[in-house]
Amino acid sequence: MRTIFKNILAMGIVMVPFVVSAQKVTLDYYFNREVRKVKGAEERFHYTWEDLSQGGFSKWGGWFKDAGATLGSLETAPTVENLKGTDVYIIVDPDSKKENPSPNYIEQKDIDAIEKWVKAGGVLMLMANDSANVELPHFNKLATVFGMEFNNDLHNHVTDDAHFADGTLTVSNNPIFKTATKLFLKDIATISIKGPAKAALKDGDAVIIATAKYGKGTVLAVGDPWLYNEYVNGRLPVGYENDKAAQDIARWLLQQVPKK
Repeated sequence: MRTIFKNILAMGIVMVPFVVSAQKVTLDYYFNREVRKVKGAEERFHYTWEDLSQGGFSKWGGWFKDAGATLGSLETAPTVENLKGTDVYIIVDPDSKKENPSPNYIEQKDIDAIEKWVKAGGVLMLMANDSANVELPHFNKLATVFGMEFNNDLHNHVTDDAHFADGTLTVSNNPIFKTATKLFLKDIATISIKGPAKAALKDGDAVIIATAKYGKGTVLAVGDPWLYNEYVNGRLPVGYENDKAAQDIARWLLQQVPKK
């Protein structure tokens, strides 16, 4: 072994250690920034990695980590600089004034930075909500860059727990959902598509999930933030597979990251 090493040095070959770094999944904490008072102090909640309650993404975050990724969050507006090092960037349910008296709207400078990042190979996931619970006008300015637009509608409306079946979607032979077959998504904003955008999941004629290839990057959009703890089988009737769907999406997003 020592002789082989001497021969390598004699030939002038430089041995560089090969390091594999985990893919980083960054969740937006700027456009969605809901706070509540806990013992007199403000606390972030709702659609965060750290939130263990029904409205958090702690379970989904755990499945990203199981798939080999690391988690991050972005508390400030996205820029080309602060998106460096992020492989997957997820924006969920941007605030309206109903949810935040001083919301951070998605502005043109944010769109320019995100577009440049995706074009260079970033993987972007957009998760909307029904129009009563999300700020769609500015969110759509970003989505339309990639040929998508969240509609002001309410698909799969579920009135109460006695009507879970109204939110049922059956999936088969889907390139994203490799293991999940029975999903629950309620009160969805459907998606209009054009240009690079393609339907990835439909319910009849309604597009529920859309994808787009953009430059070296990829975009996935869904009209509901449906992978929070409550609906990844936290309290769904037996037979639904949103937990499997969350893992399928995590793996699919990471697979879209260009090889480095």
